[in-house]
Amino acid sequence: MSVLKGRAVVLVVTGGIAAYKAAELARLLIRDGAEVRVAMTEAGTRFVTPLTFEALTGNPVAVDMWAPAIEIGHISLADWADAVVIAPATANIIGKMACGLADDFVSTFLLAVRAPVVVCPAMNVNMFENPAVQANLARLKELGRRVVEPETGYLACGWEAKGRLPEPALILEEVRAALSPHDLEGLSVMVTAGPTREPWDSIRFLSNRSTGRMGYALARTARRRGARVILISGPVASEPPFGVETIPVESTVDMLEAVKDNFGRIDILVKAAAPGDFRPANRVEGKVKKTETPQPVELARNPDILAEMGKNKGNRILVGFAAEYVNLLENAKGKLESKNLDLIVANQIGAPGAAFGAETNQVSILDRDGQVQQVPLQDKEEVANVIWDRVSGLVGKRKA
Repeated sequence: MSVLKGRAVVLVVTGGIAAYKAAELARLLIRDGAEVRVAMTEAGTRFVTPLTFEALTGNPVAVDMWAPAIEIGHISLADWADAVVIAPATANIIGKMACGLADDFVSTFLLAVRAPVVVCPAMNVNMFENPAVQANLARLKELGRRVVEPETGYLACGWEAKGRLPEPALILEEVRAALSPHDLEGLSVMVTAGPTREPWDSIRFLSNRSTGRMGYALARTARRRGARVILISGPVASEPPFGVETIPVESTVDMLEAVKDNFGRIDILVKAAAPGDFRPANRVEGKVKKTETPQPVELARNPDILAEMGKNKGNRILVGFAAEYVNLLENAKGKLESKNLDLIVANQIGAPGAAFGAETNQVSILDRDGQVQQVPLQDKEEVANVIWDRVSGLVGKRKA
């Protein structure tokens, strides 16, 4: 279930050319399960009409401070909101928020809001870099507002520079983060994901069916929960998650080196990747022609990344994955102990809906006390959050 399912989100649209992107953002919020209401400044209505948002959300749009109402509009809307996103946020509304000014519906509403607020600046680069605007943004961050940095790109003024409103899908991710628990705040997390490729000749390789979806779901959800995330990824088709430091690798040895290089700056390692256990012992330079009779491919054993890290784990929390055809729990328990892990997530190979490439997963989570938690079939992001709940519990115990 999406973190936005059933949540009340107010989308604030102010007077910038990027206001047209807010319509797509409203659609994405609704598709993700949120109930959306829109508030607009008078300037915002010059770019997109309120009727557009009324048609998209099925709710009236708040614009006029003095419109007849049974309730005090800006107060009731502020009480209703679980989260607020301002997209685009002009220099004007940023300045009003930073100084506590309230001279229209939107600015008055924002003063009354207690819910998380996501601020998405969009403006000309000279305006954005103006020291007053930067000071106002710094003030909003001090007040606990989530400020989404604008992108660099082509601006309506003709410049190609910083000031462009991020794409709605990225803003949606920030709203998800605003409404997620922040129990991993201040922690550094490493997640490994995807397959590896073990070269045979210059164009062929050994690999497996892993798509990296589970690892990428873990990286996204950890970032939403406040962690600084390093994702070490084998070759996959997925785009790197927003806000996550992503390190691409090819082979199992490459992945091991990347893990070692970054191990000293993390608190938690979750190895969700499916690195190859074996590699061709002798790589062939060039291409083996199909007209030739190739030499038999001898295999060499690859290093066990998690076992290597378990030898030097220190105070870190280590979480592994075990994909098994038979004796699932017995084999997973053996790996938990032999690799010095804190948790292991066991996958039954061939289980319906839980195959490589599926959007869902069904797992068992084992801990060092011998407890087994059965996680039913559900979306991989939901499974990821269950895993992070368990990790957060371990962090809490160590702090106690």
